[in-house]
Amino acid sequence: MSWRKAKLQDLVYFQRGFDITKAQQKPGPYPVISSSGVTSYHNEYMVSGPCVVIGRKGTLGSVHFAEGDFWPHDTTLWSKELNGNDPRFIYFFMKTIDLASFNVGGANPTLNRNHIHQLDISIPALPTQQKIASILSAYDDLIENNQRRIQLLEDSARLLYQEWFVQLRFPGHEHTRIVDGVPEGWERTKLGLVAQINAETLPGSFKGVIDYVDISSVSPGSIDEITTFDFEAAPSRARRVVKHGDIIWSCVRPNRRSHAIVWNPQANLVASTGFAVITPVLRPTSFVYFAITTDAFVGHLVNRARGAAYPAVTAGDFSDAEIVTAPRALTEAFDELVKSTLDQMYTLRMQNLKLKQARDLLLPRLMSGEITA
Repeated sequence: MSWRKAKLQDLVYFQRGFDITKAQQKPGPYPVISSSGVTSYHNEYMVSGPCVVIGRKGTLGSVHFAEGDFWPHDTTLWSKELNGNDPRFIYFFMKTIDLASFNVGGANPTLNRNHIHQLDISIPALPTQQKIASILSAYDDLIENNQRRIQLLEDSARLLYQEWFVQLRFPGHEHTRIVDGVPEGWERTKLGLVAQINAETLPGSFKGVIDYVDISSVSPGSIDEITTFDFEAAPSRARRVVKHGDIIWSCVRPNRRSHAIVWNPQANLVASTGFAVITPVLRPTSFVYFAITTDAFVGHLVNRARGAAYPAVTAGDFSDAEIVTAPRALTEAFDELVKSTLDQMYTLRMQNLKLKQARDLLLPRLMSGEITA
């Protein structure tokens, strides 16, 4: 079926979002969507979905979909008029546009909606839009389902950690004395005494191909994207060598909890120098990971962060952080119980990476009409 020539505003017309501060927000069910996605929830909404939201300020190029009622933040543009087009199709179509290239804000990235409304595009008939949206949504549904399973698996392992090492209901606790606030045989120690921080750096003379993990590619508990580079063409920050069982934790804005376990990686996996790479030595990865992703540990990092625009911590802040360590035999017993959970989480994450790669390869070909839906 033919595609008609049009302007972007014939497909969708965007409106600037509405300003609201954290102090003005009250607990409620409606998501507040900023340029980086859902950042909080409020008791009021400004727009009813379905709706497409794109980053206007800060994170340009981000595209979000709101199924129901929500509050579009002032840092976004939202689809005031869909012009009879399929909202999901619009969502996927906007992902094919290099919105960041329309930055008019210099150091503070800003998108002017008037600059994109006049873009020349081609639009298929509604039935074709719906077919394309259905095909691509199937990938997203599988990814989302896997993500829910991953979260349930991690929650189960974290609950066991809390049961044993926070609430102190570990095997044999009935016969263990509490000394200075911790069970006998346990100790408060610095992370740097049970793990190495940034143990290995790739030399500048390295030759070959690397798989690279950037800070923007990591969300809480998950490596979402891995990019392959020839090392000579890779970003200058691609220097931290990471191996199986390492934990990577973003030094920038630690409140965002951008951390993940590295599990069964390729031999050439390298992370940004913006991460602290934590290599457990005296305790299993599973124990160390849950010990350094608690609210208390995150609070330690947030309190140590320096810098107004980009609060950041250093490797030393990780090394000096205090954790409570249990005897090695107990932490290894914990590891035996949760290792299969980590394996399942890894398998599901690998499935999601492949699904995303397949979807992203298919997306431009469907949107250009190269492949008929």
